[in-house]
Amino acid sequence: MPRHDASELAIRLGREAEAVCRHYLSSGHRAGRYWLVGDVQNNPGRSMFVRLIGPEGGKGAAGKWTDMATGEHGDLLDVIRETLGLVDFRDVAEEARRFLALPHPEPEKTRTPTGNTSSVASGSPEASRRLFAMAQPIRGTLAEIYLSGRAITSLSGTAALRFHPRCYYRPDERSPTEIRPALVAAVTDLAGHQTGVHRTWLAPDGSGKAAVETPRRAMGDLLGHGVRFGAADEVLAVGEGIESVLSPRQVLPRMPMLAALSAAHLAAILFPPSLRRLYVLCDRDPAGDGARDSLLTRAASFGIEAISLTPREGDFNDDLRRHGADALGAALKDQLRPEDARRFMEG
Repeated sequence: MPRHDASELAIRLGREAEAVCRHYLSSGHRAGRYWLVGDVQNNPGRSMFVRLIGPEGGKGAAGKWTDMATGEHGDLLDVIRETLGLVDFRDVAEEARRFLALPHPEPEKTRTPTGNTSSVASGSPEASRRLFAMAQPIRGTLAEIYLSGRAITSLSGTAALRFHPRCYYRPDERSPTEIRPALVAAVTDLAGHQTGVHRTWLAPDGSGKAAVETPRRAMGDLLGHGVRFGAADEVLAVGEGIESVLSPRQVLPRMPMLAALSAAHLAAILFPPSLRRLYVLCDRDPAGDGARDSLLTRAASFGIEAISLTPREGDFNDDLRRHGADALGAALKDQLRPEDARRFMEG
């Protein structure tokens, strides 16, 4: 097939990126402007992300994907080839044309409590700001109970977290909307502007996450941004999950930290202009390893000293719960630069 024909097919698929992902990468789910899935073979997970919104070509084009666990990347033609096990590109092109000939529904709009369609699209930064504004501080709520159950009891500097007692949850497009309590986190850019929101739906008594298939979801513009705890200047610690980041803050309460919300987003965080040293809070899994390596390389290219902080268990919240704050503090002190241990460590 001529190169220009393949490029045109990729562009046309990119215009239907979400529909392509829902059809061929059905093990994944939408998170803001991206589709998250385990890999290009449609295995469950979160290490591969597909851009759902972007220009038709070039950097950041809709339909482009990257697997942070393997470093692989490609377009939606590659997705069709891999998920169906096709070898001959003529078969890939034929399948792509067949798919493009099908009718595809428009992305849904959000609905107001009265049932009227809102002008704010579901998953947009505007919708995320509206949701966060409707939530309340976490003190004395189920969100505080949930975090306490994860051994996170010091909540200083956590204004990015709120609690929503009646947060909408919809298992899939065919299911009715449910109302559940949720921990809500604001995703912000380097200037502090909110670009998205992350939700963790909770059990009715706050004893853990809700018993649903996907108790965590994000929406809005996420890539490069994150949930911020403290204002970064020359030093910043970054990790994937909110609980994994809040755990070291129990013993490093003055160190600015950022939760990127996934391995893919961790590898793509934007650096503050004043940043000189970056601590990467690692998770012990293949996706975390790939994100760490990519982030360390990027930081070095900006002249930023990057240091990995490694947990004993699967992540730092596992360490905190199983070994306690004193043991976690001692382990982190051994991995920090001495001047940062003196500056940021409690006591």
